[in-house]
Amino acid sequence: MTTLVVDTPRDYELGDRNEFPVIASDIIWEGAAVGYVAASGHSRPLTSADKFAGFAEAKADNSAGAAADINVRVKKKGVVKLAISGAVITDVGNPIYATDDNAFSFIKTSGVFIGFSRRFVASGYMMVEFDVDSLVDPHAGMTAETVSDDKTLDAQDSAKVFFVDTDAKTITLPAVEGMSGIRIVNAGAYGTVAVTLSPNANDMVEGPDVTGADNKDLVNTKATACRGDYIDLDYSDANGWVVTGMKGTWARET
Repeated sequence: MTTLVVDTPRDYELGDRNEFPVIASDIIWEGAAVGYVAASGHSRPLTSADKFAGFAEAKADNSAGAAADINVRVKKKGVVKLAISGAVITDVGNPIYATDDNAFSFIKTSGVFIGFSRRFVASGYMMVEFDVDSLVDPHAGMTAETVSDDKTLDAQDSAKVFFVDTDAKTITLPAVEGMSGIRIVNAGAYGTVAVTLSPNANDMVEGPDVTGADNKDLVNTKATACRGDYIDLDYSDANGWVVTGMKGTWARET
């Protein structure tokens, strides 16, 4: 290995900036969420298939250019004001997802993780902390699905996270062994959505401070339910389901 014997000036960037070549025939507008395209290494206005790369600091107009003719400069770390569908004052701390370069939501389905809500600004607006190198999606590795009606799970629902966005909906748990890694998330604003888990007649749901009993529902109590309350479930043994993680108040019916 050759060691330096003379001063060698380096090119440095500010720690919260980065640059990426832009795809052909497209424009990335200032303020856009920028997506990194894994298959090509280029950037574009973020889509649900991309990795979040940061927010564009200035317009990058490559509408008449070939791929990589220009770069877009992004801010990859900071706090940004974003319009988020349904945001209210009780939503601080929730993960934020983008479905395109300017659409943001609390629901992971068809979305890309951006960061976490850190402060309420006004109805529908939050200050969001983002850091593409450090912050991690709490639902990473799970296939997401939105639930707006009653739903019965099946064997293909292992390793899924279900966002329940409508009040008084029931998730029915099948009498099937071998299912695991299921997460149910309350996606409603504070005190607006009750979520019910209903086991098979011969199964129980066992968990922390939950007395197991066959055919007894477990309910995320509406009056105190927060957006982001969740429960993690595995099918355990002949008794039925076991809770492996929990946030919020989940009470067994009497």
